[in-house]
Amino acid sequence: MLLDRLFRPRPALAAGQGLYGLAVEQSRKPELYIALGAPDTVEGRFEIYSLHVVLLLDRLRGHSELATDVSQVIFDTYAKGLDNALREMGVGDLSVGRKMRKLGEAFYGRCKSYEKAFAALPEEAPLRALLERTVYAEADTAPVVLLISYLLGQRAALAGQPIERLLAGTVEWAPR
Repeated sequence: MLLDRLFRPRPALAAGQGLYGLAVEQSRKPELYIALGAPDTVEGRFEIYSLHVVLLLDRLRGHSELATDVSQVIFDTYAKGLDNALREMGVGDLSVGRKMRKLGEAFYGRCKSYEKAFAALPEEAPLRALLERTVYAEADTAPVVLLISYLLGQRAALAGQPIERLLAGTVEWAPR
């Protein structure tokens, strides 16, 4: 009985890892790169991947202690995923730390920027500027209106789901 409790996964760990996996799965949908024009590059995929993680963190913000724990697990799993990706891309052990620091700073900056852009809604200009500066930095910015629509649709879909569902590690992304 005691060992069972010691080795039982924490609810936040299972939920956070589950949500992270669903964010990764969603960020790999081909229509994001085809229909919405997100660049199918390492940088473009990083931005779309990060965007989905930010959406989850935004939805969990301001709820319970469990929501805070789940958010932390999502972030920790995200960071570990980036570390693994860098290593798979052949980045040497001595460089991984520096690159992870830069990616961590970039992600933190994105979180703050998305938070400000969301706070400005329904005014979409800050969100548009952010997406043009990040996702479409090296691409045609014409599809940005499509990505804004997608992003706001996903944000609304997350807001419409009971927080308990997310804290159980499941999310249903809105169809495009």
